[in-house]
Amino acid sequence: MAEVALNSASEKQIWLKQYFSEYVRESGFKPYMGKDLSSIIVVKYELQEESGKTINIPLILRLTSAGVTGGTILDGNEEEIGNYNCSFSVDWRRNAIRVPKSTSYKTEIDLFGAGKVLLKQWQAEMLRDDIIKGFLSVVTTGDTTVNLGDSSAANRNAYAAANSDRLLFGKVKSNYSATWATALGTNLDSTNDLCTVAAMSLAKRIAKGADPHIRPFKTDDGREYYMAFHGSRTFRDLKADTTMTQANREARERDPSKNPIFQDGDLIYDGIIHREIPEIDTIAANSGGTYSLDGAGNSCDVRPVFLCGQQALGIAWGQEPTMRTDLTKDYSFRPGVAIEELLKVKKMAYNGKQHGMVSCFFAAVADS
Repeated sequence: MAEVALNSASEKQIWLKQYFSEYVRESGFKPYMGKDLSSIIVVKYELQEESGKTINIPLILRLTSAGVTGGTILDGNEEEIGNYNCSFSVDWRRNAIRVPKSTSYKTEIDLFGAGKVLLKQWQAEMLRDDIIKGFLSVVTTGDTTVNLGDSSAANRNAYAAANSDRLLFGKVKSNYSATWATALGTNLDSTNDLCTVAAMSLAKRIAKGADPHIRPFKTDDGREYYMAFHGSRTFRDLKADTTMTQANREARERDPSKNPIFQDGDLIYDGIIHREIPEIDTIAANSGGTYSLDGAGNSCDVRPVFLCGQQALGIAWGQEPTMRTDLTKDYSFRPGVAIEELLKVKKMAYNGKQHGMVSCFFAAVADS
């Protein structure tokens, strides 16, 4: 009796597509990713499979002229489309495990399955951390960004000076200074400059008034929102704000499974969805390197909140995750399976400005 058997190459492709989707979802940021330029995290797939290759994401600015009215001649009065480019130089990321025959070795696909959970978790955590570091990075010149932990004082000051219309330090705009250390380490107050509903509404107004504009993203039903990503400390302070607790108590569903008073979850107020990503605090504390976010005269820590609209961050994949096997080690007794991908994660920027987000910094006292 003849039976149709799935070709092993096809089986591997199906496995990898499922693996890729699951690992991106488990990073925690998949709902905000998309190929469309209206996404918060813009994703590009250009399979070049070569380290150092540049993938470009264009930025198109809104039209600003008044146009013409009445019988005014339009010919010669056309408006130029403002367009810029944000380049992504992709690089390889790889990891591997070995599964000896004495542990688990049946077929090649079973070997994939043995390493799937650990490799998927590793990739999800790496992508999540890269996204956070990208949000936290400073823009130097053009579309060049530097991880905050690797930046110099000159880098940070240039970033502060060029992005004055998309930075918020504490609860008031007057805390701003073009000298980064002053804005972050001197001007913040450990009592008054906590993350609150009012402060986040101010950040939203800053986003709306920024030039170029920071557009809110739209849901499928046409509603517009900004997305704010918090670490645990700023999310704690926002949740404790009496305005937020009153809104949760009086305006949201009473269902214990949906109301954040009973069950932790996203907070929504004034057109901003607030989501907690606990690892933001850990990465901010180290700033992805050696620079520490200590403010309020070093009397307490400072933590960031990323208020995002469209085109805040970009991810370029030169090659989606691909499995490689090594079946010869120790006379084939210790086969290995590796995962490799070619990618770059980067804050969207041009002309020294971050494009789709307001970076907020608040006093964030440690839990006692």
